[in-house]
Amino acid sequence: MTTRRCELGKVFVGHDWAEAHHDVFIEDETGARLGAGRLRDGLEGVRRFHELVAVHADEPADVTVATETERGLFVGAMVAVGYRVLAVNPMSTSRYRERLSTSGAKSDPGDARVLAEIARLDGHNHRPIAGDSDLAEAVKVLARAHQTMIWTRQRHTNQIRSTLREFYPGALDAFDDLSSGDAIAVLMIAPTPALGRGLSRSKIAAALRRGGRQRRVDERAAEIQTALRAEQLEAPAIIADAVGASVAALVAVTAELAAQITVLEQELANRFEQHPDAKIIRSLPGLGMILGARALGEFGDDPNRFEDAKSRKNYSGMSPITRASGKHHVVLARYARNKRLAGACFLWAFAALSASPGARAFHDKRRANGDTHNRALRALANRLVGILHGCLRHGAFYDELMPILGLRQWCFRSTDSTTQRSSSTARFHARGRQSRRLRLMRCFVTGRVRASHRQRRARPPAGRLRPRPCRGFGSLRRSACRCAPSRAATRRSRPS
Repeated sequence: MTTRRCELGKVFVGHDWAEAHHDVFIEDETGARLGAGRLRDGLEGVRRFHELVAVHADEPADVTVATETERGLFVGAMVAVGYRVLAVNPMSTSRYRERLSTSGAKSDPGDARVLAEIARLDGHNHRPIAGDSDLAEAVKVLARAHQTMIWTRQRHTNQIRSTLREFYPGALDAFDDLSSGDAIAVLMIAPTPALGRGLSRSKIAAALRRGGRQRRVDERAAEIQTALRAEQLEAPAIIADAVGASVAALVAVTAELAAQITVLEQELANRFEQHPDAKIIRSLPGLGMILGARALGEFGDDPNRFEDAKSRKNYSGMSPITRASGKHHVVLARYARNKRLAGACFLWAFAALSASPGARAFHDKRRANGDTHNRALRALANRLVGILHGCLRHGAFYDELMPILGLRQWCFRSTDSTTQRSSSTARFHARGRQSRRLRLMRCFVTGRVRASHRQRRARPPAGRLRPRPCRGFGSLRRSACRCAPSRAATRRSRPS
């Protein structure tokens, strides 16, 4: 560990994290090195890091730390102290490294120096780690664990399907969804074709009831028995028994995963309902308990995290990107994004199609304009994210009112009647301003003025007046849109 004493001022720190140690590089506003070293993970490393930074900074707000992760106890300790911590994408760090060196060399201390340069030169281009509440962090942890466990269950289900296709095709004919309670209950008592053929209808019905089925039990038991007793190709008995043992193990793991998913889902719902923004989020069409919790966890509840609706849309990954160079111009889907949040927004838009007439009309309009289904859903999700931003910012519930200006069919309704009346008045005046602006723009483009109703009533006989064209946005005054007398009429009316 090396340090250099200097005057107190702005300090920029690069932090390259690892499992057992952390490399740091400290520099001042001019880029001069103040210190560097490797710290151990844990309480001792955090204490040493604070001591190292305190030599060069008077207040925690004077320290800017750039790191490649926003999770972990070490990063949480830096945020808790009050440092300005920037979460930098590792891909951005790689591009910055190429700017400093083209040899391709890479090391942990070198990455720490690159991160310090990012914090000093381009810190304004990176988003600080949000100061979310502990409840929002808990919802995020539970939502991610719930989704990860669902993905794990799907991987095990795919493995079961691949194994059954090799020696037990009758089970695939009997069950469309191998992760359902019916399939798990029957495969646990009959993991091989021989055991499946020997099942009676009463045993199958009992297994279905244990799996949670309550309706059409006998009818479904008859269908399963018919499928399992149908003629099919079979492997030798010794091989079938060996593969059946693996199927039984996979089915047991899948059953336990399904049970734990239910437990996590209940815990996630309880935590989500405790959050003050839960009712606002659930008021939007398509957002239920699970998708709403995922949206809250990934967006966070820090009110200063997103400057405007556009920032939230970009972070969600639903807003497109434009690539333009010369005559080449293309609009593409955003691929560098939070994949968990993007998946939740995509499912949100799909669910909103059946819950919101406005969302359905928006989607159908995009499809009529030539968009594919996925592209139309991304556009719809982008719009819904903007609505969510407005609802959270104003503390208002979602309310779908009459269509305004074509496809803009989403407005807000506040919980306070006074705020509701003021919002309605604001929308009325906003429409008036927009109509006047459109009229002025039409004057500028066409060079002609369409007189208002009051002006038409006060208009003199034809031939005496002619419209004066607007000469640009600089001359768009009230007098510029009135009918002015022509030069000939002015000469005739001028006294001799």
